[in-house]
Parts: sequence; structure tokens; C-alpha cells
Amino acid sequence: MSTPSVDSRELRNALGRFATGVCIVTTRTADGRKAALTVNSFCSVSLDPPLVAWYLNDRAPSLPVFRASDYFAVHVLAADQQHLASHFARPSEDKFASFSERIETGLGDVPVIGDTLARFECRRAAIETYGDHVMILGHVERFSYGSESPLLFHAGRFIEHSTAA
Repeated sequence: MSTPSVDSRELRNALGRFATGVCIVTTRTADGRKAALTVNSFCSVSLDPPLVAWYLNDRAPSLPVFRASDYFAVHVLAADQQHLASHFARPSEDKFASFSERIETGLGDVPVIGDTLARFECRRAAIETYGDHVMILGHVERFSYGSESPLLFHAGRFIEHSTAA
């Protein structure tokens, strides 16, 4: 349901002023096919129990895959991993073909990408629709992290930044 007094393009422009991290979410279909996409809508929900969430447009072609999967992994990208974000954001029959040397197997047989800034391997806890997006809530069962600077997205593009010492 849209609000007539709010211009959705302008609202998107305003929301884009909030800088976000960039993540790749991976899963595996019931028939064994690997699936992945790039998102910037990831957040922590709770430490006890350990819950995270991410959001996907309700018309996304990959939504049925994530609805049917019991596990997924969220990979937070480092500042030098823009190429990964761009690669996994594009439609492709096999997004993993050119990255096979960096792919390992995680919980639930989900493909996980090595050498990302952080990784959260999750068992799906809930899926709920809110407006034109679906929230996918995950129970974190395993995680890892590094200390590099994150890849950031702001106002519709990746931004260069440095971490002050």
C-alpha cells in the first residue's frame, strides 16, 4: 500500500543518504544449485538469541529459492571487494563459476565465500512480508570476522573511504 503524499523516487533518494555496508547472501536449492545475490539491507536483530535479518524485494527472481532454503550465509564485504558485489548483483546462470576457488561449503551445505570481512552462517528462523519487501530472519549458528575496512554504499553508489586510526 503506497502513501499518496510520498514520492517513492524521492523517498528512495532520501533513504540512500544512509550509508550501508554491502553483503552477499548465499544459499543452496533443494536440488543442489547454488544461489547468491548482493544486498545492502542487512542488520543485527538480537544477541540473545543471535539473530540477523536481511530484506529482499517481493518480486525478486531469487525469492522462491530463499523461501525454500533452511540455511543461508551473509558475507559482509571489505572495501577492496567491490568486484564481488558487482558480480553477484548481476543475473547469471552460475554466479559461482568464476569464483570456484574461493567457495567452501558451510552449514546446511550452503556455499560460503572465503576471505570476506565477516560471515554469518544462519538457519532460517522466519520470513515475513512488509510492504514490497520480505524480511528473512536468521539464527546465527556460526560466524567469523576480520579487521579490514568495510565496503560502503551511499546515494546509489559505492564510496571510497578510509578508517581513521
